[in-house]
Amino acid sequence: MELAQVRLLVSDFAACYRFYSEVLGLKPQSGAAEGPYEKFSPVIGSAGIALQDRAAMTEILGEIGDPVTGHRSLVVLRVDDLDTYCEQVVSRGATLLHGPAPMTDRMRVAHLKDPEGNLVELQEWLLMLG
Repeated sequence: MELAQVRLLVSDFAACYRFYSEVLGLKPQSGAAEGPYEKFSPVIGSAGIALQDRAAMTEILGEIGDPVTGHRSLVVLRVDDLDTYCEQVVSRGATLLHGPAPMTDRMRVAHLKDPEGNLVELQEWLLMLG
């Protein structure tokens, strides 16, 4: 078994597509900016994040459940230089909720939200620096 991706169900597909591709800088697989599905990958690594239009999934399953309240997901991305990456994403429209700041003696983090309110944690692993 192999984990193929984590998929986020979203209501505003276009806004989320822009966030993951233009703000975070992840590479879209097909360029389907209007949905109903797109997978995003970092330049390095094989993990992926995908977006699925909530209405399209509702048509397939008949229901998705109650509207989301509170935080139900946390997307984690590792970056080499947290300060520089945070400056870049802020210049492209992101708003930092927290950080960059130490989380442990081995990691620095920053947090932001995508347009649907999903939390995104940016990590810089200090052990890899020396």
